[in-house]
Amino acid sequence: MRSGAEYLKSLNDGRVVFVEGERVADVTKHPAFREAARSVARLFDIAADPANRERMTFASPKTGEPVWRCYQIPRTHADLRARRLFSETWAEATFGLMGRSPDHVANFFTGYAAVPSVFAAGGQKFADNVVAFHEKMRDEYLYLSYAIVPPQIDRSKPAHKQSDPTLYAGVVKERDDGIVIAGAQQVATGGVLSDWIHLSCIHPLQPGDENYANCVVVPVGAPGVKLIPRRPFALHADNSFDYPLSSRFDESDSYVVFDNVFVPWEHVFIYRNLEISRDQWFKTPSHSLGNHQAQVRYVTKLRFMMGLVQRTCEMIGSASMPPVQIAMGEIAALASMYEGMLLAHETNAPIRDGVLWPSVLTLYAAMAMQAEFNGRMLETVRELVSSSVISQPSSVKDFDNPEVAPLIERYMRSGTMDAKSRTALVRLLWDFIGTEFGSRHQQYEKFYGGSPAIVKQNVYRNFDFKRATALVDAALKLPQVKT
Repeated sequence: MRSGAEYLKSLNDGRVVFVEGERVADVTKHPAFREAARSVARLFDIAADPANRERMTFASPKTGEPVWRCYQIPRTHADLRARRLFSETWAEATFGLMGRSPDHVANFFTGYAAVPSVFAAGGQKFADNVVAFHEKMRDEYLYLSYAIVPPQIDRSKPAHKQSDPTLYAGVVKERDDGIVIAGAQQVATGGVLSDWIHLSCIHPLQPGDENYANCVVVPVGAPGVKLIPRRPFALHADNSFDYPLSSRFDESDSYVVFDNVFVPWEHVFIYRNLEISRDQWFKTPSHSLGNHQAQVRYVTKLRFMMGLVQRTCEMIGSASMPPVQIAMGEIAALASMYEGMLLAHETNAPIRDGVLWPSVLTLYAAMAMQAEFNGRMLETVRELVSSSVISQPSSVKDFDNPEVAPLIERYMRSGTMDAKSRTALVRLLWDFIGTEFGSRHQQYEKFYGGSPAIVKQNVYRNFDFKRATALVDAALKLPQVKT
């Protein structure tokens, strides 16, 4: 199986990444990405560990070799449970803080390969291509990220009516051997760290937008691919004591610029087709499988959050106070509801034509709640930990200064912890809720599923109103009784 060391070595492929006005020579050595890359490499090693063989792998239908479970097309409820345990293992290794780990987009392609007939509507070659590429991803342990959201240039106009037709990533040339893509796409979370970029569009497209209605993959190091990440938080996290999370788990988000990038036909799955561009997400189990993994990650993150708050309240000495237990009980109730809904993805999952689909109603209901309640939970956390996250030494270096260290040890300890242990816990909590890294995560969870209004519309579309209104009709037909 592909090891973490092999993964890190493969990232030095000439990829074009710009940070702070300079091109990055090697993302595995640059302080903005080095530790995040190592965190991903650890996932490869966890999956490759023979002790984890049953949990993390299944036998490739093509080679018989062990391959990641995220590429397994679920046929039974037991299959989906096994895939959840796989993703849970990886999520726990990153404390739920790397939302685009290698199993995320893998799940989308597993959904594509499960129902290739959707792609065959544009021509059988496209269905064959998507099945073949899913096999390649699976058997070569590939890490894909995706860029499926157009740039926010002018949302009042469709893609083809922007001021320049090559602002949004789309086809600019067709050749006998493939197509040429020009333009930009976002958000490409994890793009700097991945092997390939999946380019498509999840936003609604309309007639005239055909040039942008595509689904393709390109290697991150392909000629013409350029990544422009947002400000990397790890770049300014100068030590892992003060920034224990920022320094390790900032997977980065990037604009991807396609500067006349050539894509061979074998890596094209949808070509200039508005209907299939929409159907790829919802007429295959891609969106439900990909977001099943995302909810596994989110539930793990909430579990980590609950542990952080509990440890902090124990440190403060407030854990036994009834008001604290009531507030903790409220956020624990919300965290438990998410976990229950995650498990309901499996128990309510229908089997269609031999493929098991995670329950889309339960999924979208959870995603709608995620946007609604994540901020509320974090606000409760802030209330519970109060000034503990503010009253801290300025840096780990203070503990090395003989003039100030004794004062810190005397006055900044707790009833259960020495000063340095207390500071380490509070730094961990602050990195979770208060730093740029923590703030980005709050925004990320708020808009994880896109606009909360759209997610709620998805809930509406999938709710069984026929059964609900039948109850109302039955009530209206009850015979009149005399009182």
